Amino acid sequence: MAPRVKPSKLLIYIASIFAITLWGMSYIWTDKLIALDIPIFYFVFVRILLAGIVLFLFNTAYGRIKRIQKQDLPKFLLLAFFEPFIYFICETYGLKLTGSPTLSAMVVATIPIFSIGAGIFFFKEKINFINVIGIVFSLIGIVMVAMAKGELGENFIWGVILLLVAVISEVGHASITKSLSGNYSSQIIVMYQFLIGAVYLLPLFLWKGLDGFDIKTYFTPEVWYPITCLAVLCSSLAFSLWVSTIKNLGVAKSSIFSALIPVAAAIIAWVLGHELLNSRQWMGIAISSLGVILSQYTIKKK
Repeated sequence: MAPRVKPSKLLIYIASIFAITLWGMSYIWTDKLIALDIPIFYFVFVRILLAGIVLFLFNTAYGRIKRIQKQDLPKFLLLAFFEPFIYFICETYGLKLTGSPTLSAMVVATIPIFSIGAGIFFFKEKINFINVIGIVFSLIGIVMVAMAKGELGENFIWGVILLLVAVISEVGHASITKSLSGNYSSQIIVMYQFLIGAVYLLPLFLWKGLDGFDIKTYFTPEVWYPITCLAVLCSSLAFSLWVSTIKNLGVAKSSIFSALIPVAAAIIAWVLGHELLNSRQWMGIAISSLGVILSQYTIKKK
């Protein structure tokens, strides 16, 4: 068996930024579904199931299917519990309750802070002082972008709590992913993650996801276009790229890219004409980008 070639850091960074861009788009597509009053458990379940099926077909077509080893089954069960089950439920309801995609993105941007601790304590990952400065810069930039947008909904406190639960679940997901990445490819990990997650979500889908079900409404292009984009692009593709990032950069350093999700969302919204960015937001984008660069800096030993 030929040794696996490790991808270059530039390729890893490009994959990370592409995944973050897709997740920035996910806020727009999720907002559309919420605005259409589609039950959250309906489109979250369909998104996750469709993403799992797409990856199953992909892995089957290329002969990459690999069974879960018995000793790894508990890890996969916990992985899917953290994400997609807990993460997507809490993130989506958090977005709905806060009434502010920007606030949601800002809370999600705290993932690096929690991930650093996980990376250091569980995987003995090392970061230097410049990396810490980069993380601080990145979060400052995120706050500058976020604070100039949107108003808070009446239930924003519960929304923020749910978003924080989502953040913690993402850290757990990243930590388990790191422990599995040595034995499974990115596509296999994400495939099982979504298929098992769909099983977790099925009872909630049957309980609340079909409330007021109307085939004329639920199967229109207006509904299925964003669901398909969320499933294929933001789930199957983006998560496969993200698992590869975690595998090559580690939990702490890869998580800093998640701080760019609200920045990506703001830029995409501006490009699509959903909103205009002011000078403070552009400055925040620049500071956050600088933070990402500093967070990846490695001090060479003499």
